[in-house]
Amino acid sequence: MLYQKLARPVLFQVGRGDAETAHETTLRWLSRLSFQRQARDALIKLNQVSAPVTVAGIRFPNPIGLAAGMDKNGIAVGAWPALGFGFAEIGTVTAQPQPGNPKPRLYRMPKSEAFVNRMGFNNDGAQALAARLAAAPPVNCPLGISIGKSKAVPLEAAVEDYLHSMRTLYPFADYLAVNVSSPNTPGLRRLQDADALGQLLGALRAEGERIAAGRRPHPVFVKIAPDLTESAIGQLLEVCLASGVSGVIATNTTLGRDGVEPSEDAVAAQPGGMSGRPLSAVSREIVRFVHRETGGRLPIIGSGGVMTPDDADAMFDAGASLVQIYTGLVYSGPSLVRRSARRHKRRSTGRRRAPVGHRS
Repeated sequence: MLYQKLARPVLFQVGRGDAETAHETTLRWLSRLSFQRQARDALIKLNQVSAPVTVAGIRFPNPIGLAAGMDKNGIAVGAWPALGFGFAEIGTVTAQPQPGNPKPRLYRMPKSEAFVNRMGFNNDGAQALAARLAAAPPVNCPLGISIGKSKAVPLEAAVEDYLHSMRTLYPFADYLAVNVSSPNTPGLRRLQDADALGQLLGALRAEGERIAAGRRPHPVFVKIAPDLTESAIGQLLEVCLASGVSGVIATNTTLGRDGVEPSEDAVAAQPGGMSGRPLSAVSREIVRFVHRETGGRLPIIGSGGVMTPDDADAMFDAGASLVQIYTGLVYSGPSLVRRSARRHKRRSTGRRRAPVGHRS
């Protein structure tokens, strides 16, 4: 509540209301926190909720994570566990550094609790991220790295482009997320087609096994779009299962505009992907569909429209093993992370204890 009444109004006025300027200012503050060991460690003790879960062979301190897009260049990796996150996913990063799309490219819709963005994978590139992570303080939680295709690279060369990022960043990741679903890089979503995706995932799997050299390769998750038909998602899942990926992230931002408050229609008309409250039901239904179609064989990271602890609960109930937050952090503040983790811990403990002496 304090965040919503005090901190958020200040942030929303930074740069005369420019959302991207506020975003960059926040990251600079958090970057400084990353290197202040005593303050960081004190906040970890205060905010971390112990609700451990193991997914794809990784032990997560709690199942509430930071979604990709918030910290594209990994400048604040040490701060995320201090806010209570059980894991953080940075990026999306590309093999080549790129400026992204022209500004302005990030728009708030406060009444709808949503954003529209057309960032376009703006990032410093895989090599710069690797150098930054090599010099970073301990992350203190599992780190995922989301990789995408460089805009200048044609689709027929996409596989090698992803492989370059994988090779460069593999030593710093606990898992890799393959972003083939952003709506802001021309043609990228065509990589979700069965043949193209199968070729990409096969190459990434082989490279992961080569790098691991007999050890267990890093898990690979595939991030999917919320705008696919169930038939298309079904085909995608068949490819994922056949390729041996570790799980899916459902979902990315949407090109749809359902659920926007009428007074914000003009902002919603901006091209790009929408995140936040209007995506809640859509993402949750896709999580439910993926869980049902795979019979639970593919772990799911639920992402999209998690604005309250109830939303996180609904994601878990739909079949998610982990949940990610981004837009909800902006609108509700860091307490959302702690409250969601505590709620999950209480519910999980209750589910484990319920069968003891239970009679229906």
